[in-house]
Amino acid sequence: MKSLDKKTIIVAATTLALGLLFGWLLFGGTKESTHNEHQHTKTEVKGETIWTCSMHPQVRQPEPGDCPICGMDLIPLEEDKNTQTDPNAIRMSPTAMQLANVSTAVVGSIKPKKQVRLNGKVQSDERMVYSQASHIPGRIEKLMVNFTGEFVQKGQAIAYVYSPELVTAQEELLEAQRISEAQPQLFSSAKEKLKRWKLTDKQIAEVLSTGKTMDEFPILADVSGYVTSKLVNLGSYVRKGETIYQIADLSKVWVLFDVYESDITWVKKGDKIDFTMASLPGESFAGTVSYLDPTIDPKTRVAKARVEYSNTANKLKPEMFASGVVEATLTGKSKSLVVPKTAVMWTGKRSVVYVKVGSSQGVDFSMREVTLGPSLGDSYIVENGLMDGEEIAVNGTFSIDAAAQLAGKPSMMSPEGGAAVSGHNHGSAPSNQLHVDEHSKEAPKNLTISKEAKRALEPLYIAYLEWKDELTNDNFDKAQKKAENMKLALEKVDMTLFKGDTHTAWMNAHSQLSNGLQHVMHQSNIKDLRETFRLVSTHMVELTTMFNPFPKTLFVQHCPMANSNKGADWLSTQKEIRNPYFGSSMLTCGEVTKEIN
Repeated sequence: MKSLDKKTIIVAATTLALGLLFGWLLFGGTKESTHNEHQHTKTEVKGETIWTCSMHPQVRQPEPGDCPICGMDLIPLEEDKNTQTDPNAIRMSPTAMQLANVSTAVVGSIKPKKQVRLNGKVQSDERMVYSQASHIPGRIEKLMVNFTGEFVQKGQAIAYVYSPELVTAQEELLEAQRISEAQPQLFSSAKEKLKRWKLTDKQIAEVLSTGKTMDEFPILADVSGYVTSKLVNLGSYVRKGETIYQIADLSKVWVLFDVYESDITWVKKGDKIDFTMASLPGESFAGTVSYLDPTIDPKTRVAKARVEYSNTANKLKPEMFASGVVEATLTGKSKSLVVPKTAVMWTGKRSVVYVKVGSSQGVDFSMREVTLGPSLGDSYIVENGLMDGEEIAVNGTFSIDAAAQLAGKPSMMSPEGGAAVSGHNHGSAPSNQLHVDEHSKEAPKNLTISKEAKRALEPLYIAYLEWKDELTNDNFDKAQKKAENMKLALEKVDMTLFKGDTHTAWMNAHSQLSNGLQHVMHQSNIKDLRETFRLVSTHMVELTTMFNPFPKTLFVQHCPMANSNKGADWLSTQKEIRNPYFGSSMLTCGEVTKEIN
């Protein structure tokens, strides 16, 4: 019995030991597996979805919601698999390109042409302006033409003069008539004397037939035309040969266009000019340059290009304003690479474009520095940096560059790249990443101008900012008046205050601003006035970047919805957004992209 109990105890102990061993093996392995599974779960948390804005890619948030800038719904940020062939390229999906309004074009070689825009005035043809003189000395008894602007025909009596000398000459003629048979030579001399006073044969015959002298003698117009100046009054005494009227024949007129110093090489004698008149909307005219001034006006820094126009219908009148365009070609160049201005991002020191490189994962854009040649209006000649057939971004380059900055890759302002912008600083990313501050090593170097030049530009900026404010208030009449004030302020800027490189830069800016402002007084709705403001703002931002002439801090502000969703900039002295392109309908739409101190 004792032997049986001992055996039972041994079996039970062995069974317990084996059970503990299997339990340890089983549950020990489960604990390790659970630990590994827990670690995997933490990895998933770290890889949480980041949400961004399709219009403002600098916004990064860990949770969905609305964009803090424009209020659009945030979308998931696509994972960057970092599989580009070029590690410095920025990748964009077709959807992102469409949302950011990015479009591309293939670079090609063409014969370079430039549209040179000119402003001018109609003037009388100097060769067809006449001085109508009195050929009879005496007192003005009658004036048949009493005001300027009246049309006279050749041979028309325009005034009557009483001349004692001429009365005496007539009496001598009558005396010579009585003895004409005895002294025919004396009679002939008396008639010739009256003819030298410009009496006609008919008038002389009338004196001889009536036997009476004429007391008042008519002055006949030598030419046909319009009286442009009246120099005598009734009762005035005139000498022989003294001018009493200025008469202009306007059947042919001159249109004198201002050619700025920077454009003189583009305009040549024989070039065709298509022009319009501000006072004749809807009509167009054409002519050729018949003469180009050999000298430049020292005050305005312009030369005059003359177009002779046959004015048979009398449509063109002296002092009318004209706007012309010359299609100029570059001499010595058959073909050149040409890119749109919208494709080029310019810092003042470097010019860059974004070259498209297709891949199976999407579209890559690589930044490329280029050397620019002459400007051709809406495009540039590229001297170096691109090859014929390459495809570049022509719209949405700002969005591409912003994405490159956020990804820490080479961009316009940071050619060496930098740290990527994290999701924790999305609120300050726009102002920190998209404006050039004074500490940036790639900030554009301003051209230095004198204090006098800066003071001369202040009225231009004041008028521009007042124009912006009235557009913000949706006030068309006041906005148009402020735009006209800006045009006048531009015309009053003294060209001689700008020297060297600054002179060339100012002349280019002046020409572009003048072209943009020339028709503001004729615009009839606020939509057209806002489009003009957009064009002017583009040049004002460039001018401010170059010269920094305004004594207050200016903010460059950007609305992505303006210009048919292509985006547009403007200048403001206030950091708070007040949108001039939409006014009260979208007053706060926009962002600050640059701060100029």
